[in-house]
Amino acid sequence: MKKTDLYVGLYLLAAVIFFIMPIPSILLDLLITFNLMVALVILFNCLYAKDTLAMSSFPTILLFATLFRISLNVSSTRLILSTGDPGVVVETFGNFVGGGNLVIGTIIFIVLVIVQMVVINKGSERVSEVTARFTLDAMPGKQMSIDADLNTGAITDKEAQERRDKIQQESAFFGSMDGATKYVKGDAIAGLIITLVNLVGGIVLGVMMQGLELSEALSKYTILTIGDGLVSQIPSMLISIATGILVTKASESSNIGDIMMGQLFHVPKVLYMVGGALCFLGVFTPLRQQGRILIYLAMGLGIIVLGRLVEHSQEVEAIEEEVREEDVQADEIRRHENVNALLQVDPIELEFGYGIIPLADVNQGGDLLDRVVMIRRQIALELGAVVPIIRLRDNIQLNPNQYIIKIKGIQISEGEILFDHYMAMNPGYVEEEITGIPTFEPSFHLPAIWITEAQRERAESMGYTVVDPPSIIATHLTEIIKSHLDELMTRQDVQNLINNVKESNQTLVEELVPKLLGAGEIQKVLQNLLSEGISIRDSVTIFETLADYASTTRDTDVLTEYVRQRLKRAISNTYFAEGEMTTVVTLDPKVEQDIMDSVKQTEQGAYITLDPAKTKKILNSVEAEIKKLENQGKAPIIITSPIVRVYFKKLTKEYFKDLIVVSYNEIESDIELQSIGVVTINGN
Repeated sequence: MKKTDLYVGLYLLAAVIFFIMPIPSILLDLLITFNLMVALVILFNCLYAKDTLAMSSFPTILLFATLFRISLNVSSTRLILSTGDPGVVVETFGNFVGGGNLVIGTIIFIVLVIVQMVVINKGSERVSEVTARFTLDAMPGKQMSIDADLNTGAITDKEAQERRDKIQQESAFFGSMDGATKYVKGDAIAGLIITLVNLVGGIVLGVMMQGLELSEALSKYTILTIGDGLVSQIPSMLISIATGILVTKASESSNIGDIMMGQLFHVPKVLYMVGGALCFLGVFTPLRQQGRILIYLAMGLGIIVLGRLVEHSQEVEAIEEEVREEDVQADEIRRHENVNALLQVDPIELEFGYGIIPLADVNQGGDLLDRVVMIRRQIALELGAVVPIIRLRDNIQLNPNQYIIKIKGIQISEGEILFDHYMAMNPGYVEEEITGIPTFEPSFHLPAIWITEAQRERAESMGYTVVDPPSIIATHLTEIIKSHLDELMTRQDVQNLINNVKESNQTLVEELVPKLLGAGEIQKVLQNLLSEGISIRDSVTIFETLADYASTTRDTDVLTEYVRQRLKRAISNTYFAEGEMTTVVTLDPKVEQDIMDSVKQTEQGAYITLDPAKTKKILNSVEAEIKKLENQGKAPIIITSPIVRVYFKKLTKEYFKDLIVVSYNEIESDIELQSIGVVTINGN
């Protein structure tokens, strides 16, 4: 057991023992002094704590100190009533506070109790309650602020986690303090009741059992009761003050003395006015009699001199700050540029002109940052991949309403919006036209019209799809990220995924990595899936499949096909509607055979050596069949045999990026398909 644990245990155990066993008066004197010392230590620790969390254990300390103090109160009561000798400390406090006058001592004691209960305890209790409520109410906003800073790159993942931990600690601390202040209030009430018991019980015992006169018993036990109450109430008051200091402490990470003195005595104009007011009171009012003029003039002139010193100090500090800024600028000019910082490339960037800044500025009501957070959540739920930090920055070189999207530093797409306008798109069945500025929707290049706020309600009633500028940018950014998610997945992302799976499937991961496959090979399989829009969220099934087949082949393309077949339920749910006939195109067996005959296997993987003339005929046929599907408003889906699927996809992906190629083994048995065409080379 650690020494600190032993000390705390003994402290708590002693409090319990003092409730039961009588202790001698000399030991009580020692313990009362120790209790006063603990109260002072607590007070000054709270006073000089940098922030509230520096005393995060204060609620527990408050409970232990209260319990120990009440146990001493019980012990002193036992000695007062049994022997009339509670020790030198209690008797000294009782005689000293009233100066030998029982009436004065009693009044001062009552005033101290009232001050503690009505002012300090009540105020601390109310502040704790309000602070706890506002801290809990502010948690969602603080969490969103952290997510926004994280997505803009203002803070790192580690800093974000530290800030989240601090928010949780603050909510737990102030929640505990809200309840812990009840200990202080209860302690004051208990002390007052014990004092009354001591006084009444002592007088009764003194008269009836010790044969004292009533006046003698009253004098003796009043002094002892006041002394006992003081040695209990003074430490209690110190801890009550400490509680008030802690719950009202400013949030700045600075010493409370620096904060208070800096805020009270830093405005020279205020000091001049206060000093002038004191001098006026000392000279032009009756306070100038009996020499009081010297007090007011000395204090007033002193405040004025202090104001001049503060003003001079601020002037010097301003000059020094200006010199420091010039030195920093000069150092920046002379300093060699840090080239390493220029080598870093952000995975995803969204740059925009100054006209779009209000959409990203929370202070101006913009919610673009919140939408970026939701994009990462949406893609994580939909595709099972963690999107890297999305960097948002303004670019004065762009047109005011223009934005561009970059992947690894290279511009991938761009768009332009009209601020205070809405984009209206005809879903295909609206015949009535609406006036506006013709444009194209940036994500899918569909024809659209910019309309004003006044036209929005009418356009929606006509059947148009109407979206606001932040939604346009967010949708465009989402589609770009989805289409490039495979190249954004790094080996470190794969390792993080492996670690997550290992927490609940340790045997699976130990069998697969690194015995059968390395992180790089698993990365290629996951990239293959993401490149065709297949979710990798069911990572356990993917790893199970890889573990089953990696012992026979390490070809990542072949392993991808095995994984796709195992994920056929998810693929079917993605591309085929349950209970509805799905229109598709199939592949001519001769085309499949030609493709398989042209596949060449190498150590670096397989590639196709198909005759260019045949390739052109196949692509022309694919284009014709896709047009048939698009004319019917259907998604372009081609069904192939399992062995051909991967090679046919490689053959067509550069020409038809939205083409969906699915093998028969990837379709659930209850899916109904209707073929309206065949990809062939005959007749081409």
